[in-house]
Amino acid sequence: MKLLPLRLPTWFLLLLPAIIILLSVVLIPLVLSLYSSFTPYKLTRPETLYKWIGEYNYVKIAGDANFWWAFGRTVFLLTIALNLEMLLGLGIALLVNKVTWGQRWLRTIMMFPMMFSPILVGFQFKFIFNDNVGLVNNALQSLGITDQALPWLVDGKLAMFSIIFAEVWMSTSVFAILILAGLFAIPRDPLEAAKVDGCTPWQSFRHITLPFLMPFIYIALAIRSLDVARAYDIVKIMTNGGPARRTELLWTMIGRTGYVDAKMGLANAMGYASIILAVFFTVYFFRKLSASRSSLGFDN
Repeated sequence: MKLLPLRLPTWFLLLLPAIIILLSVVLIPLVLSLYSSFTPYKLTRPETLYKWIGEYNYVKIAGDANFWWAFGRTVFLLTIALNLEMLLGLGIALLVNKVTWGQRWLRTIMMFPMMFSPILVGFQFKFIFNDNVGLVNNALQSLGITDQALPWLVDGKLAMFSIIFAEVWMSTSVFAILILAGLFAIPRDPLEAAKVDGCTPWQSFRHITLPFLMPFIYIALAIRSLDVARAYDIVKIMTNGGPARRTELLWTMIGRTGYVDAKMGLANAMGYASIILAVFFTVYFFRKLSASRSSLGFDN
């Protein structure tokens, strides 16, 4: 019996290179890391990759106080940073929207912090908050506000404040740009009708402008929650999780466990456990986005 040649659809042949690349750089590493989270795999002992220990790593994480402290600090950083970025971004967008001359230049300037690498931002603010030669301490002492240098990156509370400040500086423009896009899209008729009816500027903002902006705000919150939940670069450069792990977040702890302690199996288990945080905030903000769109009469 003569076999007919196998003919694959054209669309599949066109997608085949992309499928191969995705399998090689995404799916295979993902499956390997998931498998290794059920092993005692250590970088210094490759043979441990083939020893199955089941859910031991996950049970160990559940009872690890350091992991939960890092988890709590990550949630704290995420909550404070997102709220500050949202409020500052809203204020900047409202001010820029009022500008009638040079608005294009202002929009371009607003994007500058986004263009910097997080590593560069980390080095920048590590210098700014330096105990001896930092710009902040020099300014405070020159103005007579303090008599001695403040240990911004050594004291636990001040170090966390410094990290939050750097995060807010770098990413407030994300909120500002998205909210400004929302302001450009607001229909003029409801605002003009409210003005004719005698509404104050605050009432117009509270009942017309803000509800229309909420979908844009929730989109920005969803994007930024994923970024902050896996924050690593800025913390690694500014404090390296110190002092005494008081600024250690989930992904700095995962990096230290995997590459410094060489416990890659345990680090991968931590990584999969931390995904819960990112999924929770993403689902929460997208539900809020759907609700805000429904309140405006848009289809979900």
